[in-house]
Amino acid sequence: MHKYRVGFTCVLAAFLTVFVAGCGQETVTISGVVSVTPLQGATDVIINTPVTATFNLAMNPATITGSPFTVTAPGGAAVAGAVAYSGMVATFTPSAVLAYGTTYTATITRGATSPGGTPMLANYVWTFTTIAAPGPVSPAPMVSSTNPSTMVPPVTNVPLNQIVSAAFSVPMNVGTIIAANFVLTDASNNQVSGTVGYTSSGNSLVFTPAGNLAPNATYTGTIQGGSSGVMSQAGVAMAANYMWSFVTGTQAATTQPLLMKTVPADMAINVPVNQAVSATFSEAMNPLTLNSATFLLYPGPNATGTPVQAMITYDPVGFIATLKPTVLLDANSTYTATVTTGAQDAAGNPLLVNIGPPPNPWTLTTGTAMIAPPVVLGPVILQFGGLGGGAGMTNQGLHTVINNGGIATTGASTLITGFHDTSLPIVGAVWPCTYTETPLNMGQVNGLIDTAPPSPTIGCPDEGTAHTMAIATEAALEARIAYNTLTSLPSGGVLAAELGGTTIYPGVYSNASSVAITIGDLTLDGQGDPNATWVFQIGSSLTVGDPVGPGTRSVILINGAKAGNVFWAVGGLPGAIINYGGGGTMVGTIISQPGITVSSPGQSTSSTVTTINGRVIALGASTTLVNTVINVPAQ
Repeated sequence: MHKYRVGFTCVLAAFLTVFVAGCGQETVTISGVVSVTPLQGATDVIINTPVTATFNLAMNPATITGSPFTVTAPGGAAVAGAVAYSGMVATFTPSAVLAYGTTYTATITRGATSPGGTPMLANYVWTFTTIAAPGPVSPAPMVSSTNPSTMVPPVTNVPLNQIVSAAFSVPMNVGTIIAANFVLTDASNNQVSGTVGYTSSGNSLVFTPAGNLAPNATYTGTIQGGSSGVMSQAGVAMAANYMWSFVTGTQAATTQPLLMKTVPADMAINVPVNQAVSATFSEAMNPLTLNSATFLLYPGPNATGTPVQAMITYDPVGFIATLKPTVLLDANSTYTATVTTGAQDAAGNPLLVNIGPPPNPWTLTTGTAMIAPPVVLGPVILQFGGLGGGAGMTNQGLHTVINNGGIATTGASTLITGFHDTSLPIVGAVWPCTYTETPLNMGQVNGLIDTAPPSPTIGCPDEGTAHTMAIATEAALEARIAYNTLTSLPSGGVLAAELGGTTIYPGVYSNASSVAITIGDLTLDGQGDPNATWVFQIGSSLTVGDPVGPGTRSVILINGAKAGNVFWAVGGLPGAIINYGGGGTMVGTIISQPGITVSSPGQSTSSTVTTINGRVIALGASTTLVNTVINVPAQ
């Protein structure tokens, strides 16, 4: 308690601002705040923290309300919340999570009084700052496709005038896409002369030989990795050299590419004002030639005037170029799209125009509506390849890798088993940040690992802390919101109980019971639509492959379908079981109320890898991976 000895003179009493009945010698007890949470000046405060103040004596509960106890954001904006008082502790609980990286001011005014009505000596004011928003994971770039294709044995009969290209998984630093970082050599290790270029439309390195390649010859392309090699825009180097080979034929390619399909189709009406326009070609194209000078969208019924400002991207797997306007199109207006002869195939042959199937140029007319955006994951959960709710994540085997993202649980770090964090360099043969690894169970996480305390190992900074707990909590909250959004979307079609051997087009599909992919692979056809999205609402369980045996199944994407636009909402036990026998490729973000199991313990000593191009997010139970590679897609 604060006790003030009052005597001497009334002037001293006034100087101390202590109200006393008289100037005689006496002891007056004044109520005051003795401790607060968060502490004065605290940083890295979790965004869902309550704010508390402990008094030195019992207070009048009627005066501990939202009026004397407030929390404000910068600029004095009041934070909405509720105030409770119990046991000399006042608690302010915000109605919503606080903002990241923000300094807040908490105030207890003199309106809070003791039971006798005595106010505090002065207002009590303190500040604290919430944790910074988790920065985006900067993944190491990987080669996602090549032309000629990467195959074993090497692809043969490659045209002599082939232009060689490689697409990366992330945008690259153009300053590192140079001749020193790419070479094309023949079987005698003689280097082919040519030029190296880069285009952001496909995140592609493009090598144009100075002349035709030799016939019936084997060539090897090598992209330099490591600290002196190619790097992403974020400055992250490709981990290692990438090499692939191909064998030439005897002739140069002379066939001109054709335009095979457009989205929207010619003369389409009621086109959304935020529609992206795509063109699918008959063969692989040179990505350097697909740009704002060769793929254009003009206002009006003719390909004249000033084209719409847009970004051009290229999908080297589906041969699809996409034009995405940087502004909304005008409502109820006609536009004309065209691809010029400046667009060339991978042998340098120009596009053959004015020959179908679709016309080129082609027209479209907008309506007034916008395309409902695909399901958007929150900014924190977007960065994770796996979430184990409050029950954790387990890995078995030596071949599990999380690429381009991290893993999390709102439980303690001890619930993450069989993983290590690669953010710190290996020391000798030991990773600094390991989570209950054994010699037979080591999973590599190329991203964040966020859990509640305690820290997993000594010397592992900022993991298993209040900071990482706050991130995991936010990720779980965003995952729950995403699940609720997925399950509330109106269904446009019935989802069959068995999807194997079928092809499904974009849409929202629902089945109140269980769904399986066991008698064959499932194909998702994007139909060339850059906005194609799939949502699968499953009331009970999802099973891919034989649930107890070796049968392996995959989900295959064609015609521009993207893993980042595929979502599975799984509602019932036993949750999602993916290729229990190991192997295969599953696609999309799986958000399951129960647990998720990828492969089986019987595969822990096998070299067979199950691939997830997406995410595995369990809300109410654990996620188990066995020799699983997760490639986290961009949304």
